[in-house]
Amino acid sequence: MGGDNLPTCQVSIISPGFRPTSRIVMATYRYPVIAREGWSYIALTVCLALVLHLFSWKLALPAWLATAWLLLVFRDPPRDIPARPLGILSPVDGKVLSVEQANDPYLKREALRIVISMRWFDVYSLRSPTEGKVVETWLPGSDSKSDASAILWIQTDEKDDVVTSILGGFWLWKPMCETRSGERVGQGARCGFMRFGSKVELMLPKLAVATVKPGDVVTSGESVIANLIHER
Repeated sequence: MGGDNLPTCQVSIISPGFRPTSRIVMATYRYPVIAREGWSYIALTVCLALVLHLFSWKLALPAWLATAWLLLVFRDPPRDIPARPLGILSPVDGKVLSVEQANDPYLKREALRIVISMRWFDVYSLRSPTEGKVVETWLPGSDSKSDASAILWIQTDEKDDVVTSILGGFWLWKPMCETRSGERVGQGARCGFMRFGSKVELMLPKLAVATVKPGDVVTSGESVIANLIHER
């Protein structure tokens, strides 16, 4: 075997003085245009449509329409994430239901509360509203007084606590969280999935200033819904 056919590789030399930082170790996820969470549903409707099509295209039409709808709602497009270190991005697609000062039941503090409702045709991916360390993720038990089915607590480098909770949702389609306690997550990064939508509640530091109002339509990973304010 000739030497010209041998594969080549590049080797990177790291300086002895190199010191890795926490910003390098970050939870990142690569995902297809159609979310993996929807593949089984799409495959099922396609198989049903093909079987029904053997008898009549009219009989198969509802199954084909269902397949088209699933392709729509399980799309998972990349987002143009703005460079806003103190900005809070919308974690989901949807419409803002309320913006108010409230008591944070998770961290026992006064907070700015923003609730967003997902619509039937919105993207179901959950994105991180800010960059920071995942302090904790948990699923409240059936005996919990909370309406949340999943909770994600992120702390920024400036020690701002941002809590995202998923409200309600059908028990059969529990939200899926892709981050773990101790991981670092980037702003706007995909960190979960909610099959067939839900409502999302954000609890922000009380000094945060909302940039949205009830009725506004927001896009996950792109729309800035609030800004963090630090006292001097």
